[in-house]
Amino acid sequence: MERTSNLQQHTSEKTASGWLNGFIGVLIFSGSLPATRVAVLEFDPVFLTVARASIAAILALCMLLLFNEKRPAKSQLLSLAIVALGVVLGFPLLTALALQYVTSAHSIVFVGLLPLATAAFGVWRGGERPRPVFWFFSVLGSLLVVGFAVSQGLTASPAGDILMLLAILACGLGYAEGAKLSRTLGGWQVISWALVLSLPVMIPLTWFLAPPSLSGITPTAWFSLAYVSLFSMFLGFVFWYRGLAQGGIAAVGQLQLLQPFFGLALAATLLHEQVSLGMLGVTVAVILCVVGARKFSK
Repeated sequence: MERTSNLQQHTSEKTASGWLNGFIGVLIFSGSLPATRVAVLEFDPVFLTVARASIAAILALCMLLLFNEKRPAKSQLLSLAIVALGVVLGFPLLTALALQYVTSAHSIVFVGLLPLATAAFGVWRGGERPRPVFWFFSVLGSLLVVGFAVSQGLTASPAGDILMLLAILACGLGYAEGAKLSRTLGGWQVISWALVLSLPVMIPLTWFLAPPSLSGITPTAWFSLAYVSLFSMFLGFVFWYRGLAQGGIAAVGQLQLLQPFFGLALAATLLHEQVSLGMLGVTVAVILCVVGARKFSK
């Protein structure tokens, strides 16, 4: 009986730790789209994508060497490649392209679809089986986001919205694959090795696509590049993958529904973008869906 009680306590503590780590990851990711929006005003979106990956990869390589981490097994390389394609290349590039057409406030609403995408890929790639009521809250939260976008008429830019939807799919796959791999390789090690795997491609592209002159780039743009490189591309994943591995991909993934709330606040305060009552209403509704999804995640 005591052994069972200790096991249940350990599981509960691990789950709570997973939610805390996931929450910290979401807070860090919340600044990604506003920072990207600022950066693409002065940097080419493709250059921004490869530059942020290169900077983060150099940091990751230093960390791996410092802690003398063992190399991933050959059987793990395919999963690392999927992570790299999803979150190192796919999501950053597609969102940077999308933010040429739409505001960060508009794009942030689409992040509400990430939990559903992550949960779906978690079932497919991670073997998780949440309860049916969980899917009700997950789908409801996603429908609220999509419904809001449709209510706006998608007149801002169909191209921008399509790019954001593709970005969400790429990111959901990268999250689920990375979380599955984190169970055996470790959270920060997964994003580190994925970044290092992409380094031979990203470094030459960064050099080739670099602007002819950097003298006209403002400090704000440089700060935005630094944020998406160090925080969005590396530190955020250290907490996020650990959280997903500890608390479950589908369950902790629902925390992404909170990201629009934090992102909209940043867009309004830092970029002075208009945040409508409709956006706030959707955000509050999806927060309630997070609560419901968490309760029925297992």
